[in-house]
Amino acid sequence: MAKTKFFIRISGKSKQANIRVRFYQGRLFDLTANTTKQINPNYWNNEKGIVRQRAEFVEAESLQKELDNLKSSILNEYNNTTDKTKINKDWLRSTIDKHYNPEKYLQTDTLFGYIEHFINNSKTRINTKTGNPVTYKMRREYIVTFRYLKEFAKKNSKPDFIDIDLDFYQQFVEFLRKKGLATNTIGKKITVLKIFLNAAFEDGINHYQKYKSRKFTALTEESDNIYLTKSELTQFYKFDFTNKPYLERVRDKFIVASWTGLRYSDLQQISTDKIQGNFIELKQKKTGKKVIIPIHNTVKEILKKYHGSLPKAISNQKYNEYLKEAAKLAGINETFIKTTSYNGMRHEKKYPKHELISSHTARRSFCTNAYKDNIPTLAIMAISGHKTEAAFLKYIKADGKEHAEKVLQAWNKSGILKVAK
Repeated sequence: MAKTKFFIRISGKSKQANIRVRFYQGRLFDLTANTTKQINPNYWNNEKGIVRQRAEFVEAESLQKELDNLKSSILNEYNNTTDKTKINKDWLRSTIDKHYNPEKYLQTDTLFGYIEHFINNSKTRINTKTGNPVTYKMRREYIVTFRYLKEFAKKNSKPDFIDIDLDFYQQFVEFLRKKGLATNTIGKKITVLKIFLNAAFEDGINHYQKYKSRKFTALTEESDNIYLTKSELTQFYKFDFTNKPYLERVRDKFIVASWTGLRYSDLQQISTDKIQGNFIELKQKKTGKKVIIPIHNTVKEILKKYHGSLPKAISNQKYNEYLKEAAKLAGINETFIKTTSYNGMRHEKKYPKHELISSHTARRSFCTNAYKDNIPTLAIMAISGHKTEAAFLKYIKADGKEHAEKVLQAWNKSGILKVAK
């Protein structure tokens, strides 16, 4: 079995020594190479080949993790090399260089090579619709989709650009269904795959366009999501979280979002310089669109409490975790029946609302409550930033009876129900 060990060579009173790696297997080979990393000999254990964990050496843990990752890369590259006669000093040097400079070794003319190149450069990629860098959430979606593609390849075969046709589409969708993904989640993976393929086509690498068929579509279905009614928002806002200030901060941010329609990513933009009289004026990060939002009295109270801005941002994941905890304590527990599709079958399950609440519930609550208050759709869209009515209507969670009541109200107001004589 091939083994690796890191070591240093101490010369004189030098304060820095190169960390080298020895890669060997019995009598088959015994190779050494420089890792490009250096360390003060006082912080190195040559016998064990590891970094000494000393309090004064703050980079000890991260350096050791780097070396562990390099070790894994060497062993993986060795296991994937079928011709072991190629295992020599040049192989070891190039393996180390490949670990630190993967872009140099990517075959971007292949599907998987191009996707890896695309993801590696996604931090600097610009969203052409907004002119802003691609969001972290979208970059995560790239990575997750690629992971599913690699899992698919292990069970089937590794696809290339020429293989992406309707047969591949059907097989990949079926694979994702068997993984237990909901219909809309599968749709997102297809959408991201098309982003990869379109980018490769524009770069002159992908010469095949069968994926542009109408049948190669991103599956979608109307999703069941909760919103909070105005009475529930009042109940939530009035609950006393004095003993749990971290929940109070999260609750307050949620209430502000519920009366402004702002996404979680835009809440932190609120500050005194964005407040013009009775309005908040800012540019949405996701769309780049400028919105002007009237300030509800509840929002005024919360902003006054925090001196014109909102508490510091926390991760969206932690925010949603705290939000569920806060909603449960506040008694936001009306039963909600959620329907989802798995493996082509519709499934219903009952949840208390606090289990389903998330940062996006606030934006959905704003749109739905405004719609039920008979505020014109175009006025709500101007505040929420929705570009199309179709996209906006997906946020409206009023049931059939509520829609019917709105029509009846309109008829009464216009006098259309009066009997003609």
